[in-house]
Amino acid sequence: MPAGERGLRPKLTIPANDRRAPASRFLSGWWALCAVLALLALLLAGLFVWRQPARAWLFNLSGERDLFPQLKALSDLSADLMRPRVQTADLTPVQYAGVNPFGVNVFLEQEVEPAKRELAVKMAAEAGFHWLRQEFPWEDIEISAKGDFWDHKFNQSAWNKYDAIVTLAEKYHLELIVRLSNPPAWTRGEGNAAGAYAPPDNYEDYGDFVATVVSRYQGRVRFYQLWNEPNIYPEWGERPVNPEEYASLLKVGATAARAADPNVVIILGALASTIELTPTPPYGLNDLVYLQRLYDAGAAPYFDILAMQGYGLWSGPTDRRMHPRVMNFGRPRFVRDLMVRNGDAAKPIWISEMNWNAVPDDISDKRFGQVSEAEQAQNLVAAYQRIQAEWPWLGVANVWYLKRASDQWEQERKPEAYFRLLAPDFRPLPAYQALAAYTAQPPLLGIGFHQEDHWALTYEGNWQSMSDERAVLGHYRRSVDADASLRFDVHGGAVTLVMPPGQTSQPQASVDGQPLALAADAANPTRLSFRLTPGNHQVLLRGAFAVDGFIIE
Repeated sequence: MPAGERGLRPKLTIPANDRRAPASRFLSGWWALCAVLALLALLLAGLFVWRQPARAWLFNLSGERDLFPQLKALSDLSADLMRPRVQTADLTPVQYAGVNPFGVNVFLEQEVEPAKRELAVKMAAEAGFHWLRQEFPWEDIEISAKGDFWDHKFNQSAWNKYDAIVTLAEKYHLELIVRLSNPPAWTRGEGNAAGAYAPPDNYEDYGDFVATVVSRYQGRVRFYQLWNEPNIYPEWGERPVNPEEYASLLKVGATAARAADPNVVIILGALASTIELTPTPPYGLNDLVYLQRLYDAGAAPYFDILAMQGYGLWSGPTDRRMHPRVMNFGRPRFVRDLMVRNGDAAKPIWISEMNWNAVPDDISDKRFGQVSEAEQAQNLVAAYQRIQAEWPWLGVANVWYLKRASDQWEQERKPEAYFRLLAPDFRPLPAYQALAAYTAQPPLLGIGFHQEDHWALTYEGNWQSMSDERAVLGHYRRSVDADASLRFDVHGGAVTLVMPPGQTSQPQASVDGQPLALAADAANPTRLSFRLTPGNHQVLLRGAFAVDGFIIE
């Protein structure tokens, strides 16, 4: 869930490739500021002439819908020009980034009636979601003692409901992202007095549980998130959060999971976006500071995907302000920058929870921000559009959330209730309907490097997946007959087909049904390029050729 904003501003360093003298950096920033102020003056004048186009442009820049917040955003953006640019390494090949991005959080273990559990999964599939992010709480599986997987309260196997969840996901052709957290009380000498979410006294107990789950679902579940929001209270118990301790727990869990299933993919416990630096309750630590300490503690080898929360809070998904003390939808760019600086650019970011809060006016608690149901729907669609168009290093974004099993939050008038996509009676809300319409549209390749297995690429005919250590990330695809084809949609720009070493056979190309000539790179014959006019286009490549990826610029 979203975290607060109290705390100190974290220290940021000048990028290593920014070798300008301090005075030069200041002067360039000063001229940029003057340019922005001049633009602001022109904009104010233009608002009276082209009011609606100007307001739309301001929203696409600021994520704000009202005029005065939009104008303030321009001032904030001018201040951003005085700060070092983030380094996102958009042309670096990234594993697990080119996957179907549509995921949703579910609470299927809380649905008592099997029919309702299946209806939730069915409606997630009908909305176009590919991923279900579902917790398998440790306390609900190994309940009473180590090695005891029997639910003594209901006199049945504690695995029953989780086996059913895995089977349902398979039935509707969905993939699970399984979160393993919430230790049972017996794992701590203080029991739940240490905090219901506190880590176990013996990390090996967690490793054993992880190995048991991974072994049970080997070949059926591949993606596991180890813990959740370890940088904020109360997810690390009634004590200060500790990146070094979590790094140790992560190492134990990841090592056990990989021993149980070599094909498992480990997701870092999702970092809550916060600027907290509080040594006293409620404990919390800035996500950027926490992540750097994880890298310093040697955690990098023990996760394949970095997870973080992606709440928009008080502005929309188009907010382009980059301020370390402001929580907005652009925060993944700060996290990506930190990954790049730590030599971890080949890993993706996945968003574990993403949404805007459609809390009604008569609920006073607005700590998660407030939008209308219609704005919530618009924001979620725009968020996915920005991810696909601009962030090639970000894979899955899981909406928070489909529905809960009960209406307790509604009855208690909690704002958390209004992130939902379905009402407690399964009635679809506007956000659900908007996402169902959006996911049915063809995906677009955005900027960046995209591997040959990107979900937006449609292969037809006889293709083979090949392993080759010389290829990008060790694999590529090759067609074996002249009738094989590959098609994809792209939004303008320069497109480069990257072929593996030793493969130079050129395909026949067409754009929107018209033949197109491919230009070979004289210095690198395995790269063929072409340019497209602005707008959406469909590209078709046909023939016997090989694909190692695409670069869109």
